[in-house]
Amino acid sequence: MHNLMSPPKLVIFDCDGVVVDSESLTIQLMRDDLASRGLELSLPEMIDLAVGGTIAGVGAQAKALGADVPNDWDNQFYSKMFTVLGQSVEVIPGIEAVLDVLDCHGVPYAIGSNGPHRKMDITLKRCRLAERFVGRIFSREDVTNPKPAPDVYLLAATQAGIAPHDCVVIEDSATGARAGVAAGMMVMGFTRETPAFKFSGITDMLFEDMADLPPLLGINAE
Repeated sequence: MHNLMSPPKLVIFDCDGVVVDSESLTIQLMRDDLASRGLELSLPEMIDLAVGGTIAGVGAQAKALGADVPNDWDNQFYSKMFTVLGQSVEVIPGIEAVLDVLDCHGVPYAIGSNGPHRKMDITLKRCRLAERFVGRIFSREDVTNPKPAPDVYLLAATQAGIAPHDCVVIEDSATGARAGVAAGMMVMGFTRETPAFKFSGITDMLFEDMADLPPLLGINAE
């Protein structure tokens, strides 16, 4: 992809898998939980089912596939997940340096996630990033529709007073990338854990290392 000619006016990061390295922990926990309920899924199948969606949505799909999922499964799973993330989640390598560069160049940033605020509170605090996003953390709990609807990204832009076309979204899932495109924003797909083909037909603006992001955003990191 080509570097931007000038920095965006707002960078909006997805949270899980982009800012905090929570996806692998959550996927394995979910895979084990569903296996105990009669639904054995391979790791790729579990990733396809879960990444970019909501816990409630995963529960509904798992039930349709034959899992013995109770009506309050999402609440039960959140409780397990919060415990695991609070003990083990780590920061995505390089994201702190990216935020430093954005701060240095006066480029504001925010988070737009399908996750609940409690989850982000837990993960961002453990990773010592919560203070960097104060007042700029937006959840699907804040809007009518979760991704792939554009609602959470449009809310982030509105709160910042920035037009959507002046925003860049950083996403690690096709679902989230579609949300950014639907919002009228430029989308960059983060391929550290997500195969590039997942973004096919959505965006060809891809990168796999956070160290590569500032120049792609039109920012000289030095």
